[in-house]
Amino acid sequence: MKRLAIPVILASGLLASCQSSPRSELPPLPQAPASIEGTWVDPNGIVSTFAAGSFNTRTSDSNQLLASGTYVNLSDKLVEINMVSHVQNKQSKVNCALVAPNQLNCTADSGAQFSLNRKI
Repeated sequence: MKRLAIPVILASGLLASCQSSPRSELPPLPQAPASIEGTWVDPNGIVSTFAAGSFNTRTSDSNQLLASGTYVNLSDKLVEINMVSHVQNKQSKVNCALVAPNQLNCTADSGAQFSLNRKI
C-alpha cells in the first residue's frame, strides 16, 4: 500500500500546484461602421465625404469641390444621393449599395457605375 500511496500523493501534489491563470481577454477588433458616414475614395483618388445627410466630392490634390448635395438612407445598405456637379453644372441622382463595410457600389442615373472604398 505504501508503494501506491507515494505516487498518488505525488500526483495529487502536482495537480494541486497547477493553477489555471485567468485568461487575458484580447481587445475586440475594431469594426468598420455599417453606415456610409465618413470619407470614401474612388480608384482615381477623388474623395467623397458623407456627413449628416450632406455629400461632397473633392479632388485629392487641390481639394477642389467637384460635386455637392444630399443623401438619404433608403435602408441600412442602400443610399440615394442627389447632387450637383460643379464641373458640368448638372444635377444627377446616384444610388449606392453598401456591399461590404469598406465598399460602396454606385450607379448614376446616367447608367455609369463606380465603386468607392472607405478611407481609413
